[in-house]
Amino acid sequence: MIRVLVVDDQELMRVGFRMVLGAQDDIEVAGEAGNGAEAVRLAGELRPDVVLMDVRMPVLDGVEATRRIVTEGTSKVLVMTTFDLDEYVYSALQSGASGFLLKDTPPDHLVSALRSVAVGDAVVSPAVTRRLLDRFLGSGRVPPRDASVLDVLTEREREVLTLIAKGLSNTEIASTLFLSEATVKTHVGRILAKLDLRDRVQAVVLAYETGLARPGAG
Repeated sequence: MIRVLVVDDQELMRVGFRMVLGAQDDIEVAGEAGNGAEAVRLAGELRPDVVLMDVRMPVLDGVEATRRIVTEGTSKVLVMTTFDLDEYVYSALQSGASGFLLKDTPPDHLVSALRSVAVGDAVVSPAVTRRLLDRFLGSGRVPPRDASVLDVLTEREREVLTLIAKGLSNTEIASTLFLSEATVKTHVGRILAKLDLRDRVQAVVLAYETGLARPGAG
């Protein structure tokens, strides 16, 4: 059973999410919160598998709430936003969110995303991620990271990370590099471990921040 904490300052949105999730045999709504501070408290008490997090809320916003919850290591966070290029989304991904969805995401996609996050996958469209990074890294508003953090990677791992940043799946990376999919999975795991990253989303962000992948590049 996947236990979910629903966080949104609008009660009507919480009711809608509860109805959709409550209809699933494998998902349980463990609790609800109307602001970020309450979300942090309940995440600590209830220890849900996934926190479905709104961004713009009173008392404490979803970005800071995400950072605190991820730091505590109690739950994974899936951010919901009204705009796919909302500046808060980038901050949320940096804070450790496992991805984001638009609030008008179809119910079946929402359920699928929660299941994916619960088992450790990241949920962000590669195309949307690239547009997001193009916008914020290309604008100069986000300072670059020192590329030396990538020195721990082998040449092959750098190749794999570059392809991850382009949005390729493990199958596509395997085909591109003439490797087995199992080998690619091993490389991805090592990349995440060496760079202390939680998932592919953070890997993409780091690849852009260090200049391994560049805004506007194919």
